[in-house]
Amino acid sequence: MAAVGDGPWLDDAAGRLVRPFTVSNGRTEPSVALDLISQVMATGVSPLGYLGPEHAQALDLSRAPVSVAEVAANLRLPAVVTKVLLSDLVDCGALTTKPPAFRHNPTDRSLLEAVLDGLRRQL
Repeated sequence: MAAVGDGPWLDDAAGRLVRPFTVSNGRTEPSVALDLISQVMATGVSPLGYLGPEHAQALDLSRAPVSVAEVAANLRLPAVVTKVLLSDLVDCGALTTKPPAFRHNPTDRSLLEAVLDGLRRQL
């Protein structure tokens, strides 16, 4: 079993030992508007005050530009919890964020066909 302070508090058999929303103190609304494909990157500024281990992991993952979705996947946290953590880091100046550079129409036929082709190649 994982000890307190070890990674994201996971147990191989039981899974996460801490409820995801405990990580964000029950908050579900980030203070900064973030999309799943928004890019975040560490600024080099050290956050003042106490931040949890997940904040530190998110900051470490953000040394190079990375999407919110990638951070969530690496932290093994729901996207909404990850957005709250990342917004905390933006608020204290430790992270900078950039909205997606482009927007696609989610019903664009060529985009949907490209996604389908990619999925077929994976199977």
